[in-house]
Amino acid sequence: MSETGRTGGTFEATDGGSPDGEVWIVGATGRVGRGVAARLAARGLRVVPVGRSRERMSAAGAEAGLPAGVRMVVADSAERIADEVVRERPRVVVNTMGAYAATAPVIARACVSVGGHYVDQANDVIAVQGLLALHDEAARAGSTLVTGAGFGVLATEAVVAKLCEERPVPHRVRVDSVASVAVEAGALGVALATGIVDTLTSGGRRYDNGRLVASRLGADPRRLVFPDGTSAKSAGVASGELLAARAASDAPFVTAASSLAPTSPLLRAVVPLLGRLLSVPALRRLAVDRLGRVTVKAAARPREHSWGHAVVEWADGTRREGWLRAGEGMAFTTGVTATVTDLLVRGAGRPGAWTPAAAFGHDLATTAGGTFVLD
Repeated sequence: MSETGRTGGTFEATDGGSPDGEVWIVGATGRVGRGVAARLAARGLRVVPVGRSRERMSAAGAEAGLPAGVRMVVADSAERIADEVVRERPRVVVNTMGAYAATAPVIARACVSVGGHYVDQANDVIAVQGLLALHDEAARAGSTLVTGAGFGVLATEAVVAKLCEERPVPHRVRVDSVASVAVEAGALGVALATGIVDTLTSGGRRYDNGRLVASRLGADPRRLVFPDGTSAKSAGVASGELLAARAASDAPFVTAASSLAPTSPLLRAVVPLLGRLLSVPALRRLAVDRLGRVTVKAAARPREHSWGHAVVEWADGTRREGWLRAGEGMAFTTGVTATVTDLLVRGAGRPGAWTPAAAFGHDLATTAGGTFVLD
């Protein structure tokens, strides 16, 4: 196997690279929001926290190293945030508040209306599809919208793009996202609870002869053995990784899997029934509320590395396999979002709506701290 690590960045700014304009961090008190704010402030960018509570944003800003008295925007909904975007015209808005299927189109369209840029970390099919559907609108306005700027989407689409580089269209692709995440003590929160419930209700998806079709959540479970000798189970899930892998390869048959999907026979049998129950709006709201209040204890990450994985097969029988090795999953997500945002501020984005590697190439994954391990 060969390894390719950090490149130092090969992206070109289109406006001289000047870090002008404000960067708004929506959800600035959360884990990713705090981390992104800290990284961007360290790079000299003008960071503006956006959220519901001025007091909590002040505390989070101090933790992130923002200057005392930093400007903040207090808004309690995506619609309110969109109104402020139109009025204040920030250069880039980073959305870390979650519930992206609902929040992303509202905030992103506001950015497009003033020629600004937008970044989020969505990785569910509905949210990623919804943001990518704004491609033509964003291109006309000269705006760049990037969805899936986190571990799962970038770590898998970058490997697919690397394996398919300068080769004909493959026949079949499978990607696996296996994040190793340290747990912070505290409540799960509404954003994470919403993501869990949405995964259960949406079931699985796959591409079958070029068509996006339904499949069983937890389909085709496999135990992956990573290049460092550790292992984990992964199974089928409906995700943004699926859409990104299809776009990166154009393969007619594509599946996406995750270590977060159920792999035991009992769970795989129960999940469809649970998903149907949670599709009832009242039960869904109750589940999100109760789950969001669950308090968890701090826990170390289960493995040293997070891994993005892809297997690409061609009609002539050729098969290639590759990995992207990263550190702690949330830290890598923070690094991806910060890197993409910095590039957009400095004018390196292409107008339109993209996933990260589609916008900036597969080397974005190494710039953000990952290492390719290829056969």
